[in-house]
This record gives sequence, C-alpha cells and structure tokens, in this order.
Amino acid sequence: MDNKTNMITFLIIFGILATIFSVLLNGLFIKFSKNLGMRNVEEGTIRWGSKSKPALGGISFFLNFLFAITFYFMLSEQHSLLENVKFTGLMMAVTIGFLVGLADDAYNTKPLLKFSAQLLCGVILCATGTYIQLFSSMILNYVMTIFWIVGIMNSINMLDNMDAITTTVSISIIISALIVLSALNSFASIEFIILIGVLAALIGFLFYNWNPSKMYMGDTGSQFLGVLLGAIAITCFWNTPFDNAYPSQTKQVILTLIVFIIPIIDTTTVTINRLLRGQSPFVGGKDHTTHHLSYAGFSDRQVALIMGIISMFSCVITLWVLSIDSWTFMQASILAIYFLIIFGLLFYISKTKKAPSAGR
Repeated sequence: MDNKTNMITFLIIFGILATIFSVLLNGLFIKFSKNLGMRNVEEGTIRWGSKSKPALGGISFFLNFLFAITFYFMLSEQHSLLENVKFTGLMMAVTIGFLVGLADDAYNTKPLLKFSAQLLCGVILCATGTYIQLFSSMILNYVMTIFWIVGIMNSINMLDNMDAITTTVSISIIISALIVLSALNSFASIEFIILIGVLAALIGFLFYNWNPSKMYMGDTGSQFLGVLLGAIAITCFWNTPFDNAYPSQTKQVILTLIVFIIPIIDTTTVTINRLLRGQSPFVGGKDHTTHHLSYAGFSDRQVALIMGIISMFSCVITLWVLSIDSWTFMQASILAIYFLIIFGLLFYISKTKKAPSAGR
C-alpha cells in the first residue's frame, strides 16, 4: 500500500477508536454524575427541556481533541508545538473556549467574562496567523476575524437549545471541512486529524444527546465547538484554498454562509425578532427557529432531522462548489437564493408559529 492508503487506514482506525472512547466516556459521565454538571435546576424558562441532565458532553469533546493531537504527533515528524505557530494559536484559543465554558457551567459566570474570553480567542488566532483574508487592509481582516469568532461562539451556544441540534449541525460543518481538506490531499495535516477526532466525539455524544437526550454538551461543549469551528472555517471556507491565485470574495462569503447556514440563520432570526420586541438579543428564551418549528407541530426528533438535513445538504453543496473550475455570477446567485429561501422560510415560521401559551 502507498503512503496515502496507509494514512487513510490509520485515520479510519483512529476514528473508530475515538468514537468508542467518546461513547464509553460519556456513558461514565452519565453513570457517575449526580449534581455535577446538572442543568435546568433553575433554568426552566430558558432551556427547552424541563428535566435536569448532566451537561458534561463538552469534556469528552476536549479529551478527544487532545487524543487527536497525540495521534498526530505519533505519526508526524514534528515533536514541538513551536514548529507550527498556527496550530499553537488554535490550541490556545480552543483551550480558552473550553475553560470559559467549563467555568460558566460550574459557576454561571458573568456575560462580560465570557465575552472577554471570546475576544481573546479571536485576538490569539489573528496574532498566530489564522485570520480572514477578505480585504486589502489587515486591520479590517483582523476586525472581521474577531467578529466572526465571537459571533460563531455565541451562535453555537445559542443553537444548543434542543436535543441533538448543535451536535448534528456541528457534524455537518466538520464533514464539509473534511471534504475541502480531502480535495487538497491534506489527510496527514493536523487540521484533518483534529476534525476526525472531534467528529468521532460528536458521533459518540449523539448516542446520548438524541431525543430524548440523556445529557447535554453544556457551555463547555458549545464554546469549545464555537472557537474550533470558527477557526477551521477560516482555513477551509473563508480563505478558499483553491483560489489562491484568483481569490473570489463572493465565493468565500457564500460558501461560508452555506456551510454555517443553520447557526447564522438562527442567530440572525432571534436577534431581529428580539430587537423588534424591544428585548435584548443576549438574553435566553424559547424563541429560536428550532422552538418555532416545534410550535408548528413538529416533534423534537423531527426538528433535529430537519436541521440535520439542511446542514448535511451543505456538504453536498460544498462538493459541488469544489467541482467548479470557474466561479461565476450565476453560481453565486444560485447559492445566494438558496440561502435566502431557507432564511425566509425559517424567519416566516418564527413570525407565524408562536408558543401555545403566554411567555417567552
């Protein structure tokens, strides 16, 4: 077998082992958790479910992330993190996201602390070379990068409001990123191996997070995923690696919008509706697109399937975009119209399908 075949074989074995590790680890968390990590004790008006469940899934994400790093250095000739500055920055940012989420789950920290940590994650990524290359001005690129990282960290956190939604959406985003890296033959890259590890963690967690869920990922998981997915998006989607010679700004923007279609539409819809009602967009509530689909008569499982199908269709679109040799206005228009149709449908449902009883 050649080196590429060997690497793919190793990755398949690693993915299987990492999935088994995730299933067993989360199973242990459920078995031994009492009050540790329990959610909804005092949050019945914010969380969708009414039962208290351990919010420890995010810990398994981070442990699988570290497992993937260990696997990478077992295969790679690089033995020092200092040899890869971008990866060092990614690891620092992801660790900060994990820790601030863990602190929030344990102590219900103030929003300012979480926001400051999110800003720090964006600054670290910029300082270590992971930033959106959209403008000729580096200052604008840095500002856009920080805005993107903070926005996605909050979007993923806000989307974690119903069983399996954030998990399935994150799985589809990672698959889209793996499609891009596979097209580049980057099977041995640190990014590819990390994504395989986190994908395995999400699949193992989904076993317990599918409705009716036995556990949540908590802010520990959503903040970790937010910064990781935001950073990976910069590498795979914002800075389209296939267009280094003739970069297309519309392709960068539209491909990113399509891959992150659910978190972007959900956050935008919630923000618009709350501002129109004179409410703060940063206060929790049962007014997300997922909730309104439930008010429209869909079961929790059906809502998860709808969001999952929309997200997985983004993987198909990613394959199509990668097959395009010359990006044209027509192709950009088709994808833009698709995004607007999905946004319009979900926004319309949010305006017409209300909760059966009064309240937020």
